[in-house]
Amino acid sequence: MSDPESKTGQEMWGGRFDEPTDTFVQRFTASEAFDRRLAACDIQGSRAHANMLQKTGVLTQDENAAIQDGLSTVLSEIDAGQFQWLVEREDVHMNIEARLTELIGDTGKKLHTGRSRNDQVATDLRLYLRGEIDNACGEISRLQTALVMQAERHADTIMPGFTHLQVAQPVTFGHHLMAWYEMLDRDYLRLLDCRARLNVCPLGAAALAGTTFPIDRSATATAMGFDSPTRNSLDSVADRDFAIEFCAAAALVLNHLSRMSEELVLWTSAQFGFVALPDRFCTGSSIMPQKKNPDVPELVRGKSGRATGNLVALLTLMKSQPLAYNKDNQEDKETLFDSIDTLNDCLKAFADMIPAIEAIPSRMREAALQGFSTATDLADYLVRNGMPFRDAHEVVGHVVAHCIKADCDLATLPLETLKSFHAEIEEDVFEVLTLDGSVAARNHIGGTAPAQVRTAISMAKAALASR
Repeated sequence: MSDPESKTGQEMWGGRFDEPTDTFVQRFTASEAFDRRLAACDIQGSRAHANMLQKTGVLTQDENAAIQDGLSTVLSEIDAGQFQWLVEREDVHMNIEARLTELIGDTGKKLHTGRSRNDQVATDLRLYLRGEIDNACGEISRLQTALVMQAERHADTIMPGFTHLQVAQPVTFGHHLMAWYEMLDRDYLRLLDCRARLNVCPLGAAALAGTTFPIDRSATATAMGFDSPTRNSLDSVADRDFAIEFCAAAALVLNHLSRMSEELVLWTSAQFGFVALPDRFCTGSSIMPQKKNPDVPELVRGKSGRATGNLVALLTLMKSQPLAYNKDNQEDKETLFDSIDTLNDCLKAFADMIPAIEAIPSRMREAALQGFSTATDLADYLVRNGMPFRDAHEVVGHVVAHCIKADCDLATLPLETLKSFHAEIEEDVFEVLTLDGSVAARNHIGGTAPAQVRTAISMAKAALASR
């Protein structure tokens, strides 16, 4: 028998082979360089599996105790950075099992009874992703809390609302921030939904058909916090829907953060000047000393493309695979891990940055006074006085054309001039032509009226407190 100290990955599975694996092929097919981040989850799964094997009589109590002690040593070595990762052992699973066997001898070889690397990696990925979803949800909640706090400070701060990036109607900055909150709320719920769907345990499916050993899959599922075992052994090892679903949810989060980033980039420009970012979230120019570049929002905007690319890569990876497991699936990890890292880094950046944003209300209000943002309010005023909306729309269009020629705003027109466009316009029209009157008038669920913004904030606070 070979010395356990010299065990390579091939010697643990290569009994039917007549020659060793080519050195390049070893490196080409190995995944230990990137799947080692699954080590803690792999050990968690091995502990649950060994405990179950003892309860069903496959392992003795002493054998299980030796395995558990050995796994503790392995985990300690990994945590301390003292573990020797070997490419010839292929992956995280073989590296851990080989080291366990080095530590406790032949008993270590019994750990793999009743399982395969196929169900092992599927379990590890679900465990790992479950924890990362929890982290992402925590960061989303932190970011939403920051948005709510900013929105509360600016429930009355008026800014222009845009369509086609043209001034449309006045809104409040608080209302705009709460729109960001709503986008993230859907993201939060999508991630929770993804977590619920992935929280089933593949362990026990073995290579693809299950095992002849008297295993208790419900016991191992419960031990690792899964809701239940998976229901079909073939699907258990072949399924990567949970990874694709996460990458889709992550791409949507990053898509939303990218839209927020685009607005921040615009708002911090000299042309807008709506907000200022703290220096610690910006950089300067190597040649232009006056520059203060919004690098964090710009980079987040760029990273959204990575998340979209990772989603497409995983969909393409899985689209033509026959059941059950194929080596192609090794390519799921780097894209999944990149989406995880990109999502959590971008969420952290935003959750740290948003509380420190400084709004500049005077610039926002000045911009809202441009572009005739209360024109719709004038049309609504005429409708309330009995005019059909399409006729009111035409009248107000003529008023706006007059203001463009006269280089003035609707609210500054004399009453006599307004009456020349329609005789029934009276002094009370100026109540709706002001920015404050316009936003206050939209006092319904979902409207931009400060009272409604504060109601939305109260509801958001209650929802965040209940998480």
